[in-house]
Amino acid sequence: MNYPIWDLQWAGGGFFIATIAVFHVYISHFAIGGGLFLVLTEMLGYRRNSPGILEYTRRHTKFFLIVTMVLGGITGVGIWSTISLIHPTATSRLIHTFVFAWAIEWVFFLGEIVAILIYFYTFGKMERRKHLAIGWIYFFCAWMSLFVINGIIGFMLTPGDWLETRSIWDGFFNPSFWPSLAFRTFIALMFAGLYGFVTATWEKDQKLRETLVRHCALWLLLPFAFLLLSGWWYISILPELPQSMVLGANPELIPFFQGFLWISAILFVGGLIMGIRMPLSVKQPIAWTLLVIGLMYMGCFEWMREGGRRPYVIYGFMYSNSILVGQEDSFAKDGYLKSSGWFQHADITPENQLAAGQEIYRGLCSSCHSIGGPMNDIRSLTAHFDQGGMETMINGIGKVYAYMPRFVGSTEERAALAAYLVHEVNGHPVQKVQEQPERPVLEVEIPAFDVDEHEYVLLAWCTLGEKCISDSDSYFSFLPPGSTLMAQLILRDPQPEIITDNVELTFTPPPGFTNPSQHVEFWKYAKSLVGKDLPQNVSTKGLGLEGVMTLNPENLTFVADGIPVLPYTDDGLVNPYPIFTIEAKSTKTGQVLATTKVVAPISTEIGCKNCHSGTWAKSDVTGIAALTASDILARHDKRHKTDLLAKAEAGQPVLCQSCHPDPLLNTEANPELLNLPAAIHGFHANYLANSPDAEACHSCHPTGPDSYTYCARGVHASEVGLTCVNCHGTLEDHALTLLKG
Repeated sequence: MNYPIWDLQWAGGGFFIATIAVFHVYISHFAIGGGLFLVLTEMLGYRRNSPGILEYTRRHTKFFLIVTMVLGGITGVGIWSTISLIHPTATSRLIHTFVFAWAIEWVFFLGEIVAILIYFYTFGKMERRKHLAIGWIYFFCAWMSLFVINGIIGFMLTPGDWLETRSIWDGFFNPSFWPSLAFRTFIALMFAGLYGFVTATWEKDQKLRETLVRHCALWLLLPFAFLLLSGWWYISILPELPQSMVLGANPELIPFFQGFLWISAILFVGGLIMGIRMPLSVKQPIAWTLLVIGLMYMGCFEWMREGGRRPYVIYGFMYSNSILVGQEDSFAKDGYLKSSGWFQHADITPENQLAAGQEIYRGLCSSCHSIGGPMNDIRSLTAHFDQGGMETMINGIGKVYAYMPRFVGSTEERAALAAYLVHEVNGHPVQKVQEQPERPVLEVEIPAFDVDEHEYVLLAWCTLGEKCISDSDSYFSFLPPGSTLMAQLILRDPQPEIITDNVELTFTPPPGFTNPSQHVEFWKYAKSLVGKDLPQNVSTKGLGLEGVMTLNPENLTFVADGIPVLPYTDDGLVNPYPIFTIEAKSTKTGQVLATTKVVAPISTEIGCKNCHSGTWAKSDVTGIAALTASDILARHDKRHKTDLLAKAEAGQPVLCQSCHPDPLLNTEANPELLNLPAAIHGFHANYLANSPDAEACHSCHPTGPDSYTYCARGVHASEVGLTCVNCHGTLEDHALTLLKG
């Protein structure tokens, strides 16, 4: 960067540009269409030999002169001032690329000023033909100003071949030049009618007033069809990314796109209404209302055009934070703060971390975000993040949703920016390292086994090293209760035999694990989640906490598939390792042949709260809290245009697998969507990429050494030192394998 940064805090994020630009563009388009309106209305007065129409044209010219030359001129200077201060690098590029075009535009603008002054001050004093010629000169200069400016601002959205050739002609006559020129010409003609309504309703003569209002209505209504056609042409030639942004890929633009369509209808109907004879007390308020609506119309279009080129300020060349395309790798390697002499903290230390983070925010974020202001308030957007979650979010910016530029900078700079946003902007205190609460140590009585006396050995196991469930059932569920235990009864003999006939295997939970419905709302919302009401403490597969295991004749095992055990005891403790008793009896004699115990590991320690706000729901160590669950649904709704949060708040939570296929639950759902494991891991891999070792896994799963559950508890982790990535690969690799289902 070669320029210092104008730090606006509350008014950041382009607030001044947006505020001034919408007014200026609205007025400048009136200056174009209104110029033609003046000439043709004057000609209409001559043709009808109507002194009233000519006098109206003279009065409207004075109104036109004040609005366009004074307000338009002031806002035009304001535009140059604000873009030069907020986007100096982009402004410099536009000046250096189109210096000759700017010079031509200023000549035409000077011609506008001279022509409109002559036109007004000689109205009724100059020969008709010469006076009309002056009017035509004004319109020609005004439209040629549009011609030139259109090429430059169109270049910012669709630079086309300029990216390779750097030719001024390729940049000026870019792909959107002609459709944009047509669109702006037609909307300028419409605005002439809108402004005309205001001055026409000032006319005291009722008959003349109705004539003038209907004349203005034609200016509003006749270009409408051409405006919509040129708008469709405009959108159709956009590159894929800007086109998708305008049509909904950027959630921020959806209201403006919808607003543009609705206002189109309102203006058309308003024009028809203005053509109806009505009292002046009704028409004047309608005229002013339509004028304000026209401002909103222009604002919707300009917001879509500006937002459509994100994450760039000059598409494909310069990001909205003034970083040039191609500089990302060097900044990631050498550091962003070392790229400019304007930064004071090139080397980050614990003492200057917050100050360095503030400089990074100013350089990379402030062009689009404010702090506590109306434009993309960074405080509200980041309020629920802690340090780790904020770093994760920054790491994923621009990877999934391309309307934001990716973070450019070193790992230390990312941490500094996160610290500034979390601690300085949002005022969150630095979290102290807390000691992890110890799990209760429960005494386990191992069934006696005598190698000399016992005729049978009973083997039992859980199918998963750790069964995780989501206990956010009033909002959503993607892992409902249902653990699986398996067992085999072996006859101890020189020729061992698996016993399956005339035996019955039962499972029994430990004391205190008999009433899971006391702790979660799954059974309350079962109808909505899984499509059927369930008895309390009975799983979707019909099993309770105790019962008889079923023989699987294919692999000669007894199975209890779907035990609704939870890690919560009836007296409020959290124990992710309940130990079930398996007992084998002879169905003929009722004799107990063998007994064993098996762990049914179960956890609700899913780390969504690390990024989605909230705390642990249970005992400050596990569970998805309501605040966390609602944030997850709100973000899903925003990104994918769903209404899951509204459904949940209405008492209709959903099972994620009702939309996403899932090989774990054997659901088919919508085959057009990614299977749920691939969708979850693939999405979050963008934010957790490049995490050291298995830290990405620990962020969501209870696998880390600091987790309460710590399901990586076997000999592979404790003795050999293996982690998740040794077998599953990095999160990115694992996500790719899940695409296969």
